[in-house]
Amino acid sequence: MTPDPPRRPGLARLRRGVRPGRTARRVGAALRLIAALVLAGGAYTVFAPGARAQEEPRFSGAAAEGQALFNNGCITCHGRSAGGVEGRGPSLIGVGGASVEFQVGTGRMPLARQEAQAARKPELYTDEQVRQLAAYIEELGGGPVVPDRVDDLVDEANLARGGELFRINCSQCHAFGGGGGALSSGKYAPSLYPATERIIYAAMLSGPQNMPVFGDSTLTPEEKADIIAYIQQVIQSDHDPGGFNLGRYGPSTEGLTVFLVGIVALVFATLWIAGKS
Repeated sequence: MTPDPPRRPGLARLRRGVRPGRTARRVGAALRLIAALVLAGGAYTVFAPGARAQEEPRFSGAAAEGQALFNNGCITCHGRSAGGVEGRGPSLIGVGGASVEFQVGTGRMPLARQEAQAARKPELYTDEQVRQLAAYIEELGGGPVVPDRVDDLVDEANLARGGELFRINCSQCHAFGGGGGALSSGKYAPSLYPATERIIYAAMLSGPQNMPVFGDSTLTPEEKADIIAYIQQVIQSDHDPGGFNLGRYGPSTEGLTVFLVGIVALVFATLWIAGKS
């Protein structure tokens, strides 16, 4: 009899339905995972929003114009998206449009050089451009904003209450006559004569340099408008019913003037009496 040919072990295992080894199973699972990721990526590419949606500007209207102005004149010091640049300029996230209106609207920014305090200079931007920059910074990170109805608030203001609030909250630094004065560390309170109503309101909201912040919980919008009306109608007025104003620096200049004039008058009177005698 002819003996049966030897059986190969691999064929026997396949015939018995033996499962493949651990390595083969891992390779198969990896291939299935890759295929699933490829299918998911293809589906997202087909059904996701197209490139047109991604090309739409992040800001609209005045804020978009302000972004262009910022990228052209402010990005060097304040960085991309106003995040700040170490050693050059701070972050503007959260400062709000009020800070922009004060700093840029008075020519303090762009800063000419590093000093103890930014000095007022001729403005480099128009009022419309300042509003656009303020809108961009506001939409970028929020913060206090000068209300559009400041004019209406000032027109309806209480002048007497504004004078009282000014003497309590502002005269210590800006003097009773609004001429300003020196502070510590080379800083100073600026004169209020060239300040507009929006600039004053923005300063009270943002608290530049050593000035405290007068939020709506400290001074209501109506009380801020009262102070602005007093500054515009009394301090910035050219009327001086008491005579020569001596710079409107308050009793210090008046007392010094009286002292000097009095001493000189006494000296001349003494010499005249001595000559007559």
